[in-house]
Amino acid sequence: MISLRYHVVSIAACFLALAVGVVLGSTALNGSLMSGLSNQKDDLAKQVSDLEGQRNALNARLTDADAFAGSQGARIVAGLLDKRSVVLVTTEDAKPADRDALKQLIGQSGASVTGEVQLTAAFSDPSKSDQLRQIVTRLQPAGVQFPTAPDSGTLAGALLGSVLQLNKDSAKPQSSPEELTAALSGLTDGGFVKAGDVKPAQLAVVLVGAQATGDGAGDKASTIARFATQLDRSGAGTVLAGTPGSAEGTGALGVVRADTSATSILSTVDNVDTSAGRITTVLALREQLEGASGRYGLAGNAQGPAPGVKQPGS
Repeated sequence: MISLRYHVVSIAACFLALAVGVVLGSTALNGSLMSGLSNQKDDLAKQVSDLEGQRNALNARLTDADAFAGSQGARIVAGLLDKRSVVLVTTEDAKPADRDALKQLIGQSGASVTGEVQLTAAFSDPSKSDQLRQIVTRLQPAGVQFPTAPDSGTLAGALLGSVLQLNKDSAKPQSSPEELTAALSGLTDGGFVKAGDVKPAQLAVVLVGAQATGDGAGDKASTIARFATQLDRSGAGTVLAGTPGSAEGTGALGVVRADTSATSILSTVDNVDTSAGRITTVLALREQLEGASGRYGLAGNAQGPAPGVKQPGS
């Protein structure tokens, strides 16, 4: 007769066998899984290594190409802006090295740089826009018509455009030397600009750094973008130039490039930190004199690397 003890022992044996099978099965599965993951890791490591090699090769080619552009820059731009004048407007985060190299190249194009005005951080600070607007309105030169736009960037562009830009048709000043002095002094006293000796010019370059960051980044970028656009309307032409980050959504170039009404008149260059970008800036100034505009550089929202050259695949 089969006893209760026999049943208990049999059932226990079955559970033990099942447990041993599960352990052995999971061990075999884990070994296979680990082997597969190890192979996948090796494949990914090889892909990363290959991509790093490609990146290094491309960077080397870009460095060589930019070095060549730098060595030929003076020859490329020679005479393009002969007997023209250019005023330089910079933001606080614009790199001095980019500014100095650009000024040198503008001189090699035959133009003269009539001075520099630096916009401080307060200029694009949303919390100080009302103060800037009040100062600009108070300093409006006699006989100069300001746009009806209420934003501080546009109004400041109208003010500085009227005192820093020559009339695009007659190449004569649009305001008196006293009004120029009053405008720069008032904005300096308000903490919005820094300026030395500067005279009106036919053309302008607005040089910026990367994209704005922190609270109100979009508003800061919009202020500079609207300022540069209005400055362009005031003279024979303006180019807004910056580093690659400036073409992003919270960069001044990015804001301009998202606005067709701005891109129809204002030229932008997003790689002014390279020799090729500075050459393109001078070419864009020449294009502005001819009544045309464009979006140039290497960012995805550029139409091509330089005037007359389309992006690959476009």
